[in-house]
Amino acid sequence: MAGYFAIFLVLLTLACGLIWLLDALLLAPKRQQALVSAQAQAKTPLPEQAQQELLKEPAIIETAKSIFPLVAAITLLRSFLYEPFQIPSGSMMPTLLVGDFILVEKFSYDVKDPVWRKTLWSNKQPARGDVAVFKYPLDTRLDYIKRVIGLPGDRIVYQDKQLYIEKACQSGQTTDCGVLEPMSLVFQEDGEFFQGPMPQRRYAEKLGDVSHNILQTPRRAEDLANYYRQPNTAIDEFIVPEGHYFVLGDNRDNSIDSRFWGFVPADNMVGKAVFIWMSFEFSEDPNSWLPRWVPVGVRFGRLGPIH
Repeated sequence: MAGYFAIFLVLLTLACGLIWLLDALLLAPKRQQALVSAQAQAKTPLPEQAQQELLKEPAIIETAKSIFPLVAAITLLRSFLYEPFQIPSGSMMPTLLVGDFILVEKFSYDVKDPVWRKTLWSNKQPARGDVAVFKYPLDTRLDYIKRVIGLPGDRIVYQDKQLYIEKACQSGQTTDCGVLEPMSLVFQEDGEFFQGPMPQRRYAEKLGDVSHNILQTPRRAEDLANYYRQPNTAIDEFIVPEGHYFVLGDNRDNSIDSRFWGFVPADNMVGKAVFIWMSFEFSEDPNSWLPRWVPVGVRFGRLGPIH
């Protein structure tokens, strides 16, 4: 849906710009010439109202010229700087909740055109721990949001709800790589969140210099039968190919992510989620007369940077 809206904005901007250009180069001079001809035939200056009528812009031209600056600014801002997104599911809890409205920084990664998504400017690559928005590899019409866990060449193991990473060694690197290490987990709280009737546990997980909270559901077994099967690896092991990334939801037992469908190509990356600018609360009472999509409150305490 976001992709269609981006294309609509680009087309609207082009249409308004072309109408404005056509008027400036062709139609406005014709209206001016018609005024000169009318005055020559009348042999006296025309009344002010008659002059304004001859010079009056058609409604479509007036509308296009009035909205073009605004539409062009929105298109540039949304395509190359910041794009708003709404969180539709709980796969990134507790970091992001349903009803959070976030800003995604488009220039954090390679800057792409909004229609064909060809790279216009090469910038930084996603870093381990980033909360990233990307085009879902199995259906690029959809935007997904997950946390970047594995970089190209990394070996990832997710076993008994514990994440292990063997970082790929770069050229000449001999330390802090090549060893499978468990990521630090520190228990925070129990029973604050639920997955259906099952209580969840909140942990602080550390990925290098990045610390964030995750949720686990102790009573829910890992769905190994549906894991993505990579040739020549164990069922819970993943080797990140070059030019790809391995991503996980922070709600580890309630997220369909790289464990189930594989890796995210670098070209699919949209941007880095950096800020929650609004957060609505919705009623969870099944007997409420309000539709589930109608907000019942604003969670002001959630507004701020995303970690």
